[in-house]
Amino acid sequence: MMKHILGLLFVSVFIITSAFVSSPAMAAIEVHNFKSPENEARYQHLIDELRCLVCQHQNIADSNAGLAYDLRQKVYEMIQAGNSDTEILHYMVERYGDFVLYRPPMNV
Repeated sequence: MMKHILGLLFVSVFIITSAFVSSPAMAAIEVHNFKSPENEARYQHLIDELRCLVCQHQNIADSNAGLAYDLRQKVYEMIQAGNSDTEILHYMVERYGDFVLYRPPMNV
C-alpha cells in the first residue's frame, strides 16, 4: 500500500514539475535594441518566415528550442551588420537547406 502511495506521489510531483519546466512562461525573454523601427519590423518578418528545424511546424518566432534562439540571434546580428533580407535568407538556406524557409520553393 505504501509503495502505491509513494508511486502516486512521485508521478504527481513529476507531472507538476514537468508542466512548470516546459511552460512558455519559463522561457527567457529576449531583448533586442534596433537602430530603427524598420529594422525591428524586418527582424519580426524574418523570424516569422524561418522554420524551427527542431519543432518543424513552428516558425522560429514561436519556438522555445535552443536552435530557434540561436537563429533569432543570428538574424538580429545580420540585420545589425547591415545585411539585406535576401542575404539573411540566403545565408540560412545555404546553411540549413530550403526546409528552413517556412514556405520553401517548389522544386520540380
